Amino acid sequence: MSNCHCGFEKPFEKCCQPIIQGKPAPTAEALMRARYSAYVVGDIDFLNASLAPEERHDFDPEQAKSWSENSKWLGLTIHAVKGGGADDQVGLVDFTASYEYQGARQDHRESASFKRIDGAWHYTDGRMRSHDPVVRGPKTGRNEPCPCGSGKKYKKCCGKAE
Repeated sequence: MSNCHCGFEKPFEKCCQPIIQGKPAPTAEALMRARYSAYVVGDIDFLNASLAPEERHDFDPEQAKSWSENSKWLGLTIHAVKGGGADDQVGLVDFTASYEYQGARQDHRESASFKRIDGAWHYTDGRMRSHDPVVRGPKTGRNEPCPCGSGKKYKKCCGKAE
């Protein structure tokens, strides 16, 4: 038994395929995983149908088909999910889809938005993310110990003016 394209440890036939074939996704994350699997198997009709109706005008099936067919799909990583559960109307899924295109590895990092329309989840849009924001700690004072661990004061070590 091989795992589903989306990374879950169950076969495609019992994971994403039923959603691609028309079974409603129970969560926004499940729809995200099915959309990734649809790119892997080249189901462009599902990719269009899983878009919110107001977003379909921007969908280019030929471009999606080309990307699907000319990429080697390497895996899906879900970083965070906010909302998108069985009782929610909206959800966000932060993910990375990894693939190889023209011999180069690519990581498509996106924060994707979903909404429920008539009981079914739909992809509405996504914001590209290059990386997590840098979080800096408190600033080291001149007379505090140097954070490098030298035992010297910061001003006499790493904070020394050149």
